[in-house]
Amino acid sequence: MRILLKPVITEKATRESELKNRYTFLVDPKANKIEIKKAVEATYGVNVEKVRTLSYGPERRSRYTKNGIQHSKTNVTKRAVVEVAAGENIDFYSNL
Repeated sequence: MRILLKPVITEKATRESELKNRYTFLVDPKANKIEIKKAVEATYGVNVEKVRTLSYGPERRSRYTKNGIQHSKTNVTKRAVVEVAAGENIDFYSNL
């Protein structure tokens, strides 16, 4: 099971990482906070102080087509906001 799927790089997440040492990741929806903490520490070699998670349900849509109404939904996602110890940072662009 892959816990960390990818980092979230948006304006808000970048501002949080620069000012408050918090980094945002898309994670597996079944992962808990302890697993996320261990995965971040093992992958990036930093000390994690706090993990906050946000679960997003599926987004539902309806389309009107020749064949009738088509219903669809997106996948369930989960984000983790990880706070790293003072003086440490994560560089997402080091291995490009």
